[in-house]
Amino acid sequence: MQALTIVPILAVLILVHELGHFLAARLFGIRVLEFGIGLPPRLFGIRRGGVLYSINAIPLGGFVRVVGEDSHTLGPDSLQTKPRWQRAVFFGAGAFMNLLLAFVIMMALVGFRGEPQFHLYVAEVVPDSPAARAGWQPADRIVALDGKPVRDASELVERTERAAGRPLHVTLLRGDERIDTTVVPRENPPPGQGRTGIRVVIEPAARLTVAAVQPSSPADLAGLRPGDRLVRAAGYPVEDAAVHFLLIQQHAGKAIEITVERDRQLLTVTIHVPPSTSGETPNLGMTLRPTLVTAPVPLWRIPLEAATQTAIMVIQMVQGLAMLLRGEASLSDLAGPIGIGQLTSELLAISPEPAWVTLGHLAALLSINLAIINLIPFPALDGGRLFFVLIEAIRGRRISPEKEGLIHLIGFAILLTLMFIIAFADIGRLLSGESLLR
Repeated sequence: MQALTIVPILAVLILVHELGHFLAARLFGIRVLEFGIGLPPRLFGIRRGGVLYSINAIPLGGFVRVVGEDSHTLGPDSLQTKPRWQRAVFFGAGAFMNLLLAFVIMMALVGFRGEPQFHLYVAEVVPDSPAARAGWQPADRIVALDGKPVRDASELVERTERAAGRPLHVTLLRGDERIDTTVVPRENPPPGQGRTGIRVVIEPAARLTVAAVQPSSPADLAGLRPGDRLVRAAGYPVEDAAVHFLLIQQHAGKAIEITVERDRQLLTVTIHVPPSTSGETPNLGMTLRPTLVTAPVPLWRIPLEAATQTAIMVIQMVQGLAMLLRGEASLSDLAGPIGIGQLTSELLAISPEPAWVTLGHLAALLSINLAIINLIPFPALDGGRLFFVLIEAIRGRRISPEKEGLIHLIGFAILLTLMFIIAFADIGRLLSGESLLR
């Protein structure tokens, strides 16, 4: 049933897209004949102010039908008689509204949810490296460099590169103890070791709750139960998944004390960690459910943060499309409404975020996807129509409306066929039990 939550989301995205075309048409005096949700055949419609608002049978899109789209009507209220720039705005208005919607959604998420807090840990220290000589240990959290907070791995690398050959003051958090160290990043490090000789891991702050315990496992024998919240492990506060797993690796084959919160009471148990095999994290026989911890964002930063996250999603979407066109990504990764429904269900099942946050991110991502796909210069898409306006601007005269209309009709038939092919592939994937998150 979770897959069905995508239906109203897609309906809103399509409604907003078509609303962009509708508003642009009204702004430039283009007469709107029909505002349709879904593709024909029509199920029912209501006429208001000369516009037919219709609900159609195929829930794979939507449309705004205006005077002049048939290439024959050339009156003052026709699309065909409007200046190039007005036609370009009309064709691009749907994509603009989807991008605007994604930004508004991200504003709401940032404002109400806050922003994740990321922790950067030392995961491995190479023997006889600058980090080893400075006394760094796995599970140390890197807090600051030269007194300035460090937020992610890329910033750590960049600032370490700049400090090559000179002392760099690094503040670590080891359990509850704050440790000031000095390291000298190497100017010519051995291959694969980096300037300081460490491997790092970055993890968002989260509360970890035991979701399930396997019978007769180390966790079960220690007395852990579903619902227990991990508070401390080996003297370290458990503030994310990374520190928990790093400590388990560090204590492979040993006993470790873990403090949990159960029914608002703190309880400390001793778990005997199995030996590590093939360098993998020992299995304690319990499944953990993370709940992300976020921090409030100042009001003035909310639009900036939302714009940044929206821009990142746009860039990632364009890069993914480019990879698909270059053959670097598989066509089997494409999904239609059915596949998106499956993806929604899978995301809700594994996401550490509340359902409304997961659905909000998905809605923003799909809105951006709808905008970018529609701007592809393919016949029948908004991008295809914009392409004809561009050709007209370059040539100084229009391509015959009849020829353009025929090209768009062929493009529409191809797109409809492609949508049905993707739908059959989605159904096949669903029946086979294959995951979209593989």
